[in-house]
Amino acid sequence: MSTNPFLVSPDALVTEMRNGVVKIVDASWYLPPQNRDAKAEFLQAHIPGAVFFDQDSVVDATSPYPHTLPSQDHFAQAAGALGIAQTDTIVVYDGAGLFSAPRVWWLFRTFGAVNVRILDGGFPEWKKAGLATESGEASPEECEFTVHFQPQSVVDLPQMRDLVQERQTQIADARSAERFQGLAPEPRPGVRSGHMPGAHSLPYTSLQENGRLKEPEELREAFAAAGIDPNEPVVTSCGSGVTAAVITLALATLNNPQSRLYDGSWTEWGSQTDTPVETGPGE
Repeated sequence: MSTNPFLVSPDALVTEMRNGVVKIVDASWYLPPQNRDAKAEFLQAHIPGAVFFDQDSVVDATSPYPHTLPSQDHFAQAAGALGIAQTDTIVVYDGAGLFSAPRVWWLFRTFGAVNVRILDGGFPEWKKAGLATESGEASPEECEFTVHFQPQSVVDLPQMRDLVQERQTQIADARSAERFQGLAPEPRPGVRSGHMPGAHSLPYTSLQENGRLKEPEELREAFAAAGIDPNEPVVTSCGSGVTAAVITLALATLNNPQSRLYDGSWTEWGSQTDTPVETGPGE
């Protein structure tokens, strides 16, 4: 059984549910090629008592880029409407195992929730254990979520420009090696292929196995293979800020002293006309 303080096993979650001390969040989200409808799947089956967090709507609606950080008021309103307060014990999961849940785990923590964990293995592991599910819409009792924003957990475009130019902070890119190297086109139109100068390729898939986060020693090996020291500051990035949070979770597991997530990620960087872009294997 994992001793990771950021994960909870299905059995342990069942116990917490019986004690009535946990709020459960379905954070499923999928890329178009995955051909899955997260909300439709939630309506068909989800963990009893779970609410659905829509990662396409709890965003900055004025931004041209996907999954950009919502305003503090918007997040507080969305979380409160789901019946979640910043003081609650929160468990987040997704339908792929470990794909989109870390992003919502990071969001809640960034906006001030203090006890947020991820279901180890996600909904697939829950179903594999033969545990109960329910269907239909959730009907949470609204409450107040008081934001305590953590600006040190996020990087914006101007900051990212400085970091790339200074080359003093490690950058970990969670996209596939093919996209990182510029060998595969980006899925969004108008986005150049390649990576930020000085970035390291660390596909999020290298940090998990069968939808579960790897053990600490295996995580250290993955970081070392990517040329990243997990004991030093790291900025995480990906396509649109979702799977970057898998790296963020791995770094938290290894007690990284300073991990930040580049919210706009490659969609924002690769859409600019003046940001430097490199191809090939990188650092």
